[in-house]
Order: sequence, then C-alpha cells, then structure tokens
Amino acid sequence: MYASKNMSILLSHPTGNSFARNALIALNKANLIQEFVTTVATFDNNVFGKIAKLPGCAELARRSYPPEIQHLTRQAPLHELTRILAPKIGLSKLTEHETGAFCIDKIYQHIDQLTAQRARAIASKIQAVYCYEDGAIKTFRAAKELQLHRIYDLPIGYWRMALEIQQQEAERLPEWQATMPALQDSVAKLERKDAELQLADSIIVASRFAASTLQATPFQVPEPFIVPYGCPQVQLDTPTESDPSRPLRVLYVGGLSQRKGVADLLKAVAQIEGDVELTLVGKRIAGCAPLDAALQRYKWIDSLPHEKILSTMRAHDVLVFPSLFEGFGLVLTEALSQGLPIISTNHTCAPDLITDGKEGFIVPIRDPDAIADRLTKLSEDRSLLQQMKCHALEAARAHTWSNYHDGIVAAVRLPEKQSTATNAATA
Repeated sequence: MYASKNMSILLSHPTGNSFARNALIALNKANLIQEFVTTVATFDNNVFGKIAKLPGCAELARRSYPPEIQHLTRQAPLHELTRILAPKIGLSKLTEHETGAFCIDKIYQHIDQLTAQRARAIASKIQAVYCYEDGAIKTFRAAKELQLHRIYDLPIGYWRMALEIQQQEAERLPEWQATMPALQDSVAKLERKDAELQLADSIIVASRFAASTLQATPFQVPEPFIVPYGCPQVQLDTPTESDPSRPLRVLYVGGLSQRKGVADLLKAVAQIEGDVELTLVGKRIAGCAPLDAALQRYKWIDSLPHEKILSTMRAHDVLVFPSLFEGFGLVLTEALSQGLPIISTNHTCAPDLITDGKEGFIVPIRDPDAIADRLTKLSEDRSLLQQMKCHALEAARAHTWSNYHDGIVAAVRLPEKQSTATNAATA
C-alpha cells in the first residue's frame, strides 16, 4: 500500500494540541509530511501570531507552530474561531454537546470533510493519511477508495470501556453524573468511532492502558503501537524543598469530572484534612452539589496559562490525579518535569512513567483510602518526599518529546517496511 520511496503523509487535527503538534514536528523532521490540515495555526508572521500577543488571546498562543511547518499548513479557521468566541459573548447554545452548530464535534467533522477533499486532491502525492479519533471517518473512506494507508491516533482509549466505567460511576455517585458528558454521546457518534477503528490500517496509542482498552472492541483491530508522550524540558537542577512546618501541599490539575476521579480525591483529603492543603486547578464541567461545596472549601483556580501551571506545580509537594479512564494524562509529565511526585492510577500513563514508591505512587481506581494513606506517608516523611522529588526530575529527563518523535516515526514507517518486504517477496 505504501511506496517505499518518497513516502508522504496527509495529517489533520482540528485543534493542534501538544501531542498532535509533536507528531507533526516529528514527521516533518523525517520528511514524511506532505500537508497538514487544521483550524487555527499561529505563526509569528501571520494574523493569528500578531493577535496572540494581545492581552486575553492565550488561546491563539497555544496554537503556535514552528515556522518550518507554515508552508505545509492548510487552515480553515472560521468555525473554530466562532466556537471559541461564542461562550464569551453569551452564545453558549452554539457550542452545546453534539447539537450546537459550532460544537467541538462539528469542528472535528468539518476538518474531517476538508481533509477528505484534500486527500482526493493530492492523492498522487501521498501514500498515507494520519487522523485522530472523531475526525477520521470521511478521510478514511476517501483514503480507502484511493488505496492509501490509514493511520489512526486514539488519544483517550476505546469508548466502550470508557462508557462502562462512567456508567458505573453514575450509579455509584449519581450526584456526579453531570460531570461526565460522555454519558450523553449519541449512538451515531459512537458508531462513527467504531467505523473509524474498523477502517484503520495502523493504530497509535499513548499508554499501555489505552492499548488494553481495545480488547473491548467487538471486532478485530490491528495491534496498536504504544508511543508515550514526552515530558516538558526539565529546567531545574534540583527540586523545590518541601516546608515541613506546614501541611502537605496537594495539587490537582484537570477537568473537574468524576471520570478523572475528583470525588475520590475529595474524599481522601477529607479523611486527613488537617495534614494537607488542597489546590484544584480546572474548569467545572457541570453543576454538581458536592463539587460546588468543595470549591468553596478548598483553593480553586478555574484556569491558568501553561507556564503558570508549571510554576504552581513547583509551589506544591505532590500532584494527585486519580483518573478512572485516561488515555495518557499529560499533567503527569508536566508534574514530573517540575520535580513533583505523582499519585495516580493504573488507568493512566503512570505505570509507563514511574515505579510505584519511587517517583510517586500508583493506586487503584475508586480508592480514596489508598490516596489518603499515600498522602499521609508523604506528610509524615518529608525525607521520602524529597527523594521522590529528585526521582521525578530523573524520570522527566528520561521521557522526552524526542523519544516520542522517534516512536511516531518508527510506528509510521513500520507498515512501509512491511509493505516493501511483501513486495520484494512477491517480485
């Protein structure tokens, strides 16, 4: 299916987050990219680059790409800009889950449509398409017609397992149900996810847990490539010292959803409240009485720019991220890069990054008692905490974005090599 010479890929991602950006950078360095399709791409010399420097335009700054990508990039910004702006001017109905004219689902579908058109337009120049979950179905159908290899990146894990876990949570903690919007996904959306998977020739995931979720598919899929994301570059020589005269400073960063185990964190902290100080950084997903009470009780920050999140991490002693279902968990790599030990579950990338008891702790999902026990241990043994901080920095230095770049290129090139070997064998 690939031509072994001059292999070239059409890649798309609607919002260009950090892992998509790094996949693009990696493939471009390896001379594997023909074109990149997205909504908004910020470069120093384009209009978005100029606007991004203005106060209140951090969203555009987060869409920045290196200059060498600019000539490869095809943008369709109008729908995405409307999605970003609508809630700020009181038009949130336009972005409502699945139904809003400019909801995130419609943005993904719009870019998928454009990428399918581009695949047909430049079919003679490419051998593969590379798309992400929820934004691949039309592109993959076009690519199948054109006999192009179809690479599917699944950042979060397979939906059937995610839905099962969140349905269990809705029964266990009904007051938290509204914080899990995936429970509202339509049958049509879930069927599209399956159709995308069934069309994929190669699948890339970021953790062993995400790979394990594919065992729940009711159909056969290719063996996934596991390529973990990288940690931000370590800037510290030594981690920040913990202050033993004050309670353990505990940090949570992420959406305030029970998919991420926030209720279990709150229950754990309530057990040892005098020994810890809790800071929550993240947006409310929906109204939830116990969560709203907690936000009044503990320090809560709705949103922070990336650099401020990193400095906030340095001002704390441990990050707790007790997610029940996570394809990876970039916040964990960010914490390690700031010398912050982590307490997380085996339903995240934690087992791929750390050794339990060395750079932090890995706990079972739905186990507030285990979280409370590990926090108490760190509160009472600041020497152990400091050792973990040093080990966290070492782990971050070992898990770089360069490693991710190499892994992505290897995952993309392996089918090419297999195809070349097949062609040679049949010649």
